Amino acid sequence: MRVPRIYQASPLTVGQTMPLDEDGAAHIGRVLRMGAGERLSLFNGDGKDYLAEIAEAGKKSVSVRVLGCEDNHAESPLNLHLGQVISRGDRMEFSIQKSVELGVNTITPLFSARCGVKLSGERLEKKIQQWQKIVISACEQSGRSRVPLVRPAMELEAWCSEDTQALKLNLHPRAAHGINGLTLSNPRVRLLIGPEGGLSDTEIAMTEEQAFTEVLLGPRVLRTETASLTAITALQLRFGDLG
Repeated sequence: MRVPRIYQASPLTVGQTMPLDEDGAAHIGRVLRMGAGERLSLFNGDGKDYLAEIAEAGKKSVSVRVLGCEDNHAESPLNLHLGQVISRGDRMEFSIQKSVELGVNTITPLFSARCGVKLSGERLEKKIQQWQKIVISACEQSGRSRVPLVRPAMELEAWCSEDTQALKLNLHPRAAHGINGLTLSNPRVRLLIGPEGGLSDTEIAMTEEQAFTEVLLGPRVLRTETASLTAITALQLRFGDLG
């Protein structure tokens, strides 16, 4: 059986015995039904994996002893910031989960003119927290030990105008070339993915003013969640660690 990986938002030290947090204890104790003496892997976002052994396991609490520590080498050399216009239903969750599996480092949810989702205040904050939990679960599954950040949601124009040294990319069906035609001066990319209805003419003009490079994925029209994952995969093949 594969050693389970559990995220713990706390310092981890070899030799310490510690209780797992509520989510971790529930998964190990009630879902996987693991017991004393069995092993698992912990991570807290510092880029390391911590081998641990269950010291005690009950229905509501699990304590573990940290046995060892090693560097995790699952991160891509490409630093990728995804600006994703919020999509309806579970599409946004799907995009976030799979983009993390593919190596995205930062995710900023965006509002645009044709964004079909209306969120604000407490509802928006709860969504951000929910998306961050999806990120953590994707890290547990995919073997990553650095946890991508879901930033607070912002307007498209504000995100596009942020100061950055990254190459800024926008998908466009009339672009002159695809991702294979790009070159990078540094390993940082900002990828903009629009809503289901696409960006408005005004927004496209704005991205041009903000020095975004337009790239083409191919001759077919892709849904927003397909476009994001296809573009991320192509970028990782070209500049990252896929293939």
